[in-house]
Amino acid sequence: MGVQTIVAQTTVAKPSEAVVQFSVFTPNRLGQLHALVNLLGAQSVHVLGLTVLDATDSAIIRLVVDDPDKARSLFQDGGFPFSESSLVVTEVNSTEDLNKLMAAVLEAELSINYMYSLIPHPREKSMLALSVEDNDLAAQTLKRHNFPVLRQGDISR
Repeated sequence: MGVQTIVAQTTVAKPSEAVVQFSVFTPNRLGQLHALVNLLGAQSVHVLGLTVLDATDSAIIRLVVDDPDKARSLFQDGGFPFSESSLVVTEVNSTEDLNKLMAAVLEAELSINYMYSLIPHPREKSMLALSVEDNDLAAQTLKRHNFPVLRQGDISR
């Protein structure tokens, strides 16, 4: 059985747009993560955050990069099946901030599908990427509780 390529149709992310997450589908074999990171690094695309979900036969590598357009092209040219989605990204500086963030999300009755941290950006603030059921409501909630909502242009180098 061959590998099916999945490519989401999206528009080019502009700096004012939401942070793009790629979900890259790979066989669960030694070296796949290295091959993917090496492909990006060789073309000066910086990985800002990633998480790996593995199963017996396959893995999903979720990642945020500083240049989604270039990464998209590299995945297509390299034959890496992928999809794209938008994340809500904010800054937290302490466990206290994390607690306030969780309280704000709970208050809005938002479910978090998953979240992961990103590599600190030039302002040396810690960032969290959240996959939630409603990005617009999450962004409004975070802003109301004085959490910045970062866009793709805010995290790109």
